[in-house]
Amino acid sequence: MAKEITTSEDIQLMVNEFYGKVKEDELLGPIFEKVVQGNWEPHLQKMYGFWETIVFNVKKYSGSPFQKHVPLSIDGKHFERWLKLFHATIDANFEGQHAEEIKKRSSQMGMMFEYKLKHIHESS
Repeated sequence: MAKEITTSEDIQLMVNEFYGKVKEDELLGPIFEKVVQGNWEPHLQKMYGFWETIVFNVKKYSGSPFQKHVPLSIDGKHFERWLKLFHATIDANFEGQHAEEIKKRSSQMGMMFEYKLKHIHESS
């Protein structure tokens, strides 16, 4: 049953459920595994802080997430799959204003990252 996102535990559930899907995904799994090398916990902790910062407007994350993506061999199909899995995870577990805001913000970030990476790779 879907519920509002109101707590840190809700964010953790969202992140854990999503990355569980990513690990199993034939397109995204190998890319993430190459970066995390079996140690997912630091990445999950960063993602908890990232989404809590966005959703609850608390300072639990600082940094530049885009820069982490620059060296990766990813393109539109990767962003499309990421968003599909991410939005499906949210829709399966949550509803309401925060859920919609997360989907909106993730779509915006995906489009921006894809655009900027394409420009960087074309300039190289």
